[in-house]
Amino acid sequence: MKTTSLSYSSLFLFLAILSCSSWHAQSHAHDDFLQCLSLHLQNNTEISHIVYTPNNPSYLSILRSSIRNRRFEFASNPRPHVIVTPMYESQIPAIVLCAKENGMQIRTRSGGHDYEGLSYRSKVPYVVLDLVNLSEITIDVEQKTAWVQAGAIIAQLYYKISETSRTLAFPAGACPTVGVGGLFSGGGYGPMLRKFGLAADNIVDARMIDVEGRILDRKSMGKDLFWAIRGGGGASFGIITAWKLKLATVPETLTIFSISQTTNKMQNRARSRDGNTLPPISLMIY
Repeated sequence: MKTTSLSYSSLFLFLAILSCSSWHAQSHAHDDFLQCLSLHLQNNTEISHIVYTPNNPSYLSILRSSIRNRRFEFASNPRPHVIVTPMYESQIPAIVLCAKENGMQIRTRSGGHDYEGLSYRSKVPYVVLDLVNLSEITIDVEQKTAWVQAGAIIAQLYYKISETSRTLAFPAGACPTVGVGGLFSGGGYGPMLRKFGLAADNIVDARMIDVEGRILDRKSMGKDLFWAIRGGGGASFGIITAWKLKLATVPETLTIFSISQTTNKMQNRARSRDGNTLPPISLMIY
């Protein structure tokens, strides 16, 4: 009994030491990351407005701001050492370089839907890069193009286009709260697909930060990488900060209606081979 008791005591002591070591390692990792950021950004006031650590009162509210699957809110889930919400694209290269220097993964999210939690969870030390503040949209009616930052949702894009023109549109999804960053990176399926193709088919330029911290556009990234980011998945090849879209020309007025036919005459025409009447037919016309 004394040996068993000693074994349990040793086990508890080992777990306590392991827990303390793990906490110390995590604390050390995010301290080094913050120190690196301060050297690259050289503006402590700027850093204090965009960086959230577990000790910050706003940390949990920022983390939960775009979690749609509530199972990932439990404390047992791995949480980021640091959350960074950059205000400008120019701040992102420093975040990439400091995460790389300290062996931390980056999880990028733009405030849209992510029910699998891939944009804010990791099994290794990581930083969440939240692009929620990068949501500016600029429309060029004459050129029929738009620049939209990756932190915007498609409802914002649709609203901005409608404010500017009644005959321009963009083929994206039907759910208004989906983020453009993830939607366009994954292809972008929507109700205008048959006539105008995927959202990714209508992207003519993009701005991206690669693993070396370089800010690239279509010309500097090359045609292969530009092809890959339009459907290859969000953050697979770098951090997309903005997309340039080719807008579609649409009629000023669009009529959508449905016709439902349930008369005995139609039912008699729609009999199966064994003579049984099939269910009523509903015809949708767009």
